Amino acid sequence: MAIKSTKLGDGEFEVMQAIWDAGEPVTASDILEKVQEKRTWGLSTLMTVLARLIEKGYLSCDKSTRSNIYSAVVQEKDYKKREGRSFLEKMYGNSISGFVSCLYDGGEVSDDELEELKRFIEKAGGEE
Repeated sequence: MAIKSTKLGDGEFEVMQAIWDAGEPVTASDILEKVQEKRTWGLSTLMTVLARLIEKGYLSCDKSTRSNIYSAVVQEKDYKKREGRSFLEKMYGNSISGFVSCLYDGGEVSDDELEELKRFIEKAGGEE
């Protein structure tokens, strides 16, 4: 099923994160237990969110057992890659240096994080 919308709302993202973190198909009860760390949802609210995620093409639902089993159709890495690129394009005109500069100038990046970024860039550029 094709994804109709690439953007997830905060609650939808939390549900997907719970499913991705599980690493295997899960029941609504499993998901509810995980999201209740941040949300005070009842089962009916979660079921609405799950139905929306199925409609958007992010989840599949196996109804062949007593409890519905939900599985991610979109993998976490793929979603974050797509959303990261969209964010970078929208906010910084696709400029990674503009993004890092903004974080650095705002005091949001530690020296350790800068060193980690430097090592990543060197590795990605093959300059080890």
